[in-house]
Amino acid sequence: MNSIPVRTPDSAFLQIQQVVKDFGGYRAVNNVSLDIAKGEIFALLGSSGCGKTTLLRMLAGFETPTSGRIVLNGQDLAGLPPYQRPLNMMFQSYALFPHMTVWDNIAFGLRRDGLPKDQVAERVDAMLKLVQLAKYGQRKPHQLSGGQQQRVALARSLAKQPQLLLLDEPLGALDKKLREQTQIELVNIIEQVGVTCVMVTHDQEEAMTMASRIAIMSEGHFLQVGTPSEIYETPQTRFVADFIGNVNLMDGTLIEDEADHVVVECADTQHFVGHGITGTLGMAVSVALRPEKIHLSHQPPADTVHNCAQGTVKEMSYFGSFTVFRIQLASGQMLKVSLANTTRHSDESFTWGDAVWAYWSDSSQVVLTQ
Repeated sequence: MNSIPVRTPDSAFLQIQQVVKDFGGYRAVNNVSLDIAKGEIFALLGSSGCGKTTLLRMLAGFETPTSGRIVLNGQDLAGLPPYQRPLNMMFQSYALFPHMTVWDNIAFGLRRDGLPKDQVAERVDAMLKLVQLAKYGQRKPHQLSGGQQQRVALARSLAKQPQLLLLDEPLGALDKKLREQTQIELVNIIEQVGVTCVMVTHDQEEAMTMASRIAIMSEGHFLQVGTPSEIYETPQTRFVADFIGNVNLMDGTLIEDEADHVVVECADTQHFVGHGITGTLGMAVSVALRPEKIHLSHQPPADTVHNCAQGTVKEMSYFGSFTVFRIQLASGQMLKVSLANTTRHSDESFTWGDAVWAYWSDSSQVVLTQ
């Protein structure tokens, strides 16, 4: 049974209740439960084969749950075929009609619903403007690039203003700049029309940028559900910490456990962490420390026992707004450090081979017991 507690929104618009999906002897989705609020953008994030796409297909009606219920706005979706569900899905493979123009592809669902011609035209033109394809309305899909085709599919999915919008890797074919812009535009449209959105992605940046909440999936389970900041700043497991962003994971032993702090003995340092855990002295734990939480100096900090380590700069990569350093510690472990380039000329610079001290505050780390 899924033991991860899920925060319930004030108004549950979409309810996933103890859903299981078996394929022969393989359990793709393993007893997951989740409540999603109206207007929320919810991301299912995980690696290939974790069950996120299977769950999305059950919401769409393309797969039937082995057990459990899916309720949308008070309506049990059991037995409803996809075309009768008040939702729309954008497929990763575009699924555009090759014989129709871009304009007609977007208008297709609106016309089938019997919308008046003037409303169809107004809605289609608005969608074309949203995805920056206003000049391409009379082209056929094969005359567009892959990224442009995906934007047409996105426009078609949004045109009917469904109660629930399902997105499967929605922006994967777009270039970086356009993807970032479309993310913002999509979020704005969702807020304007009030559509609830569930998206599947393996792109962490996309999930963190677009979603109000994220579920990290692995082997059919939800490992953690929370806001982007909760997932990033307070991961509950090593898998979640390592999956989202960059992280330094240090294995150690719990040597002090108080209500307001713990001390973890690791190979290169003692971590004094400003939060307690329910643990047992001597137990094996891991400490997660994000690279951007770490400072570098040529001089030792005031406390050279806790929350610091001495090492040598082995690698450095300049990315313009920040520089990433890889510091080799005495044990041989590499510590990744990310420093923001806030000035054109830093008062203290570091280069290959430098002996440095890395240090961090007692609120920078998270102690993980699993």
